[in-house]
Amino acid sequence: MLVISGPCAIESEALALNVAETIATLAARLPITAIYKSSFDKANRTSVNSPRGVGLDEGLKILARVRDEFGLPVITDVHETAQVAAVAEVADVLQIPAFLSRQTDLLLAAMRSGKPVLVKKGQFMAPGDMAQVVTKAASGLAGGQDVTRHLLLCERGTSFGHHDLVVDMRGLAQMREFGCPVIYDCTHSLQQPSAAGSSSGGQRHLIPALARAAVAAGVDGLFIETHPEPGKALSDAATVWPSGELGGLLENLLAIDAVTGPAKRTIPLPPLQGRRTA
Repeated sequence: MLVISGPCAIESEALALNVAETIATLAARLPITAIYKSSFDKANRTSVNSPRGVGLDEGLKILARVRDEFGLPVITDVHETAQVAAVAEVADVLQIPAFLSRQTDLLLAAMRSGKPVLVKKGQFMAPGDMAQVVTKAASGLAGGQDVTRHLLLCERGTSFGHHDLVVDMRGLAQMREFGCPVIYDCTHSLQQPSAAGSSSGGQRHLIPALARAAVAAGVDGLFIETHPEPGKALSDAATVWPSGELGGLLENLLAIDAVTGPAKRTIPLPPLQGRRTA
């Protein structure tokens, strides 16, 4: 199973390396393919006063060090077409944030980078709407290339009234019909956007329940943001999972996956250049 994990925002090199070591250790022990995820810029914060991260240049240096020291592939967001080339020099996978999932120029630039691309389903979109994202992404590839070998789709919840998200498990199966690997975002799905006034709230305690349901449904991977001290996280403090408890959560989910997952996971993952080897 693919597991994408790391702090929501790149806070410091020391924190990044600390969490990367935890993830690399788990990747060596458990039957997972791990990708380290963290964002150099959180461009859609609730408040103008919220910390956004270390910035493009410093963030890419830190991600490169994570990749070099721990052998982990890395993924990070791109928010503008001008960022794509620089990020593609370091990242093994480019991520399109949910709010930008319909941004045509950004998606096409990411697809033309030559790196696999993960697109978060917008909170305002139905699962079936991702068919248009797949078609759009395919138009950015050179002739003859199979979009399903370059694109991953990610479910992160759908807006449901004010300050709440819901996950329709039917959507996971529906998106897999488009032929691309489907990832379930365990942590952002439990976010409560802007519910804390100047920041988002969340329901961290429900992450295991929804993650178990998604694994039983047969997803190809999990997206689990993690932090050693969630309450002190500079981004998504209400929903990042404690890194000290990540192993226990994954063991529980892999036990379910051993029963339900392999028979359903028939879609190959894109090649990951930085994949950890034994």
